[in-house]
Amino acid sequence: MKIKKLLFVTKFEKLCFNALRSLLDLTKADLEHVVFLNVIEKDKVAMHRGTGYQKEEEIRLRETANIRFIEWAENLFEQGMEVGVYITVGSVVSQINIAARKEAADLVVIGQPDKGVLEQLYSGSDVSELIRRSSVPVLVYKYISDRRKTPEKPFNRPLLAIDWSPASMKAVEYLTELENVIQEIHLVYVAGEKELKGSAMEIQKTRKEAKQKLDQICDVFEGKGVEARSHVYIGDPVQEIERAAHECRASMIVVGSSGKAAWVERWIGSTPRKIAEKSEYPTLIIPPETE
Repeated sequence: MKIKKLLFVTKFEKLCFNALRSLLDLTKADLEHVVFLNVIEKDKVAMHRGTGYQKEEEIRLRETANIRFIEWAENLFEQGMEVGVYITVGSVVSQINIAARKEAADLVVIGQPDKGVLEQLYSGSDVSELIRRSSVPVLVYKYISDRRKTPEKPFNRPLLAIDWSPASMKAVEYLTELENVIQEIHLVYVAGEKELKGSAMEIQKTRKEAKQKLDQICDVFEGKGVEARSHVYIGDPVQEIERAAHECRASMIVVGSSGKAAWVERWIGSTPRKIAEKSEYPTLIIPPETE
């Protein structure tokens, strides 16, 4: 699947044009169209004013967004890109999914979720809900460290976490189409404690088998001219994937989504959601089936 159209969801203060600029290397992988989306949430407008929802505030927010998008669009026009704009009112997740379907987007980019743990636990963050419902790959864009340093090219050196699920294998397929963008890729499998029971010989056999399977996928990337390396880690998936990203000097983390039911996702969580919320790296979430 090629990335021809990108849906860039922004609230401006959390996701600026520098973030988009760092993704324009995707033009080497057929990116030709960027669609901007700004969602005005009625309840937050009312909360900000301390009164009921006011139409005047909506107009002000629309015009503010429009002015910013005009400037961004002019920059992209100069680079030969096509540009679309949506400024809508409603639920963030619903409006993203509507725009993604209407525009047939190949990738959705959204800013890092807020850190309110209780709010996420009881109502679900926008990002968690989007990951669960989206049939389009979602890139949760993050500035690396507190310095808010923009990754120069997030797709340059991705780390792909594989658990052999349909979603992670779909991620392999997705990334093999980006051979003109990816310079080096690291494939990581995290073995749990249950897989490492038995004698030392049996444990080493488990590791060797996982490494061989990873190496087979590495061969696919190498065949397309992308340097690929395989790694087997042991322990908690979220912690070990983050550790691997640091040790491999990854530019972003790629994982397949779980497709869990809403109540399981909310109360138990999933590895993709936890990485999207906690990791300092940009995180690309691939659903098991893409449109």
